[in-house]
Amino acid sequence: MAACDGVGPEAPASGERRAALAAALVAVRARVARAALRAGRDPALVCLVGVSKGFGVSDAAAVFAAGLADLGENRVPEAERKIAALPEARWHWIGQLQRNKASRVVGRFCLLHSVDRPELAERLEAVAERYGAPQAVLLQVDLAGRPGQGGVVAGGAQTLLSQVRGLPHLRVRGLMTIAPPEPDPEAVRPLFASLRALRDRLQQSGGAELPELSMGMSGDYAVAVEEGATLVRVGRAIFGAARPV
Repeated sequence: MAACDGVGPEAPASGERRAALAAALVAVRARVARAALRAGRDPALVCLVGVSKGFGVSDAAAVFAAGLADLGENRVPEAERKIAALPEARWHWIGQLQRNKASRVVGRFCLLHSVDRPELAERLEAVAERYGAPQAVLLQVDLAGRPGQGGVVAGGAQTLLSQVRGLPHLRVRGLMTIAPPEPDPEAVRPLFASLRALRDRLQQSGGAELPELSMGMSGDYAVAVEEGATLVRVGRAIFGAARPV
């Protein structure tokens, strides 16, 4: 298994840790299913992305072995170690992305969730063209106005969508947003509903198929599913408190 700290191989997760991760995964999946059914949706249409950032390869391997095929990362060096150890997983890039990291993510992640500006899209296009393979992306939309989170404002989403759809090696699959942390997840329900409504308007006005809505994290993923999320990014509820890798 790949070295985690550059000193030596990381020890496999203990039996107790593997059992705890498997139990947490079952609980999260059950809650996703209940939320989908409450909304009259098929639970199978909601993809659970386990956010393994901040955890070692051993934890990522344990949840993969427990049946979670989709894993999310937002730090390139950490992601590279885990992808090398678990190439069969479906890896999602879920964090902000710098243009100079494009060559290290294109082709290695099944979906980039955070394209939010044309210059980034153009750099990703150049890399994807060089590799000769398309890259699936989501457009990140800032609906909360939180500094440092990234995302195009809702009013600029149509323009960005048109720009990215004009790049032949990028495939826009939908939208993503990050909700602010709230003690009561009901407080962010309007934000999730707004992303769904924005997606619907973009589809109607531009004829674009945008099937994916990436929204909802550990504190609010059930509400996000009720509001139409097709991808939920769950870390703490599966892995627990972050530990150094």
